[in-house]
Amino acid sequence: MPDGLAKTSKTKTTNTRMPRSTRLFTIKGRVQGVFFRDSTRREAVELGLTGYAINLPSGDVEVLACGDPDAIAQLEAWLRHGPPLSRVESVSSEEAVDNESAEFEVA
Repeated sequence: MPDGLAKTSKTKTTNTRMPRSTRLFTIKGRVQGVFFRDSTRREAVELGLTGYAINLPSGDVEVLACGDPDAIAQLEAWLRHGPPLSRVESVSSEEAVDNESAEFEVA
């Protein structure tokens, strides 16, 4: 039986796959050198999200989050303050294409 399908009777199957969304965030402020990416990874994994967090040459951090829309909203709320040593000035977000990763990576 394909992933995400649960057999409900001998003749009927139901799709049990959760809706999946993908958002690309850019976080500006004091967000490099303060464990922002690793803290984001821990937060995302706890929320069941996949994707990545990377430092950008501009000094910003980029986060791709894939998964349940409610979990992405929770991650976005967390990104607005970040870990204790960070100072987030702004968070922008846009829809993105799912990278279909099985985990959340820090690069």
